[in-house]
Amino acid sequence: MERPDQPLEMVPAEVDTRQRWVRVTGERGDGFIEFEFSVGEPELCVEMILTYEAFAEFCAANRVQMLPPHDPDAPEDGPSDWNWTLANATQTRFKA
Repeated sequence: MERPDQPLEMVPAEVDTRQRWVRVTGERGDGFIEFEFSVGEPELCVEMILTYEAFAEFCAANRVQMLPPHDPDAPEDGPSDWNWTLANATQTRFKA
């Protein structure tokens, strides 16, 4: 791949912060909902956990669009080192 003689100009991405998504990742027996919340880009999210009542209120206040659950059989995008969550880390034992 050839490099241009002039540096590329950095152009900020168009992000619509009015768009918000939620993907439920789990429901716990103690009444908590585990979910991913995204603003502007559904691929970039934070992991959250709220009671069912707080989750419903959060979704209504943010006017979220619900995303389907992750498909475990879908091919991964990018290196697998980046495809993990804090929930995955709780299931892993690390050696000290």
